[in-house]
Amino acid sequence: MKQSQVAVAVTVAVGIAVVVGLGLVASLARSGLQDSRNVANEAIAIGALRAIIAAQSIYTTSCGNGYYSPSLTNLGVAPDGGTAFLSRDLSVADTTTKSGYVITMGSSSGASEGTPPSCNGVPAGSVVAGYWATATPTKGAGSRAFGTNTSATIYEAEQKTPLRMTDNSAPAGAAERK
Repeated sequence: MKQSQVAVAVTVAVGIAVVVGLGLVASLARSGLQDSRNVANEAIAIGALRAIIAAQSIYTTSCGNGYYSPSLTNLGVAPDGGTAFLSRDLSVADTTTKSGYVITMGSSSGASEGTPPSCNGVPAGSVVAGYWATATPTKGAGSRAFGTNTSATIYEAEQKTPLRMTDNSAPAGAAERK
């Protein structure tokens, strides 16, 4: 092999090594970026559940006559002369998506018959004795699902399906978030 051919071969080999090295660095950076994004999404989901806990706490003491709101949209309705219990981004629909997490609220106990109407338009007999809420990751948004209920405890599990919440008990397979 001539000396110029050896130089070309070495140059090509060095070029390939540089491209492979850059690809490896880019792959590691992308993986770290996705992990950071997932952590941020999970923090936002937990924040959304904490906002629901706070909204339901205020609602039950000031508007629901000791009962809870039956829906996220109702928590977004302000009483006469007041402000909404929950921000618009969480109360625009009964199921909403925020930062890659599907936020849902419901009640396993259902409507409480014989209760008076709430201060923000829930008809008599329609408020609930308890509630639960979940935050479930959409594809690529995170690896943990979260939930809460009347206990105001936040639960978590490594899963991409909704936690099976009830109004008052911890979901099977989930841990209490400390």
